[in-house]
Amino acid sequence: MSYMKYKVEIIPSTLIYHELIGLEIKLIHSTNPVLTGIHGRVINETKNMLIIENSKSRELKIPKADSEFLFRIPAELSEKGRRFDEFVKIQGNLLLSQPENRIKNIKKLRKWG
Repeated sequence: MSYMKYKVEIIPSTLIYHELIGLEIKLIHSTNPVLTGIHGRVINETKNMLIIENSKSRELKIPKADSEFLFRIPAELSEKGRRFDEFVKIQGNLLLSQPENRIKNIKKLRKWG
């Protein structure tokens, strides 16, 4: 089965079904106020955590649960040739899953969408 059959453009409504590694992120709300405002690039992901690298090349583990993130989708990832980057707010609870299982759901999105 070809991946291209299930390829979906990265748009705000489908972001949670895509690979997050490599995207720029900012934590805009957390139950831990010390973490709020942290920003960087996602370098890894687990079921419950996003691991980001900040501008000082420091790795930070951010819990997904009860957090709100702002992701930047670069225009070059658009299949429709957007000219500008898009910024998307995502509730961390929507990302609570093993990344490979969450990404598999893109097939369901294409089947029913």
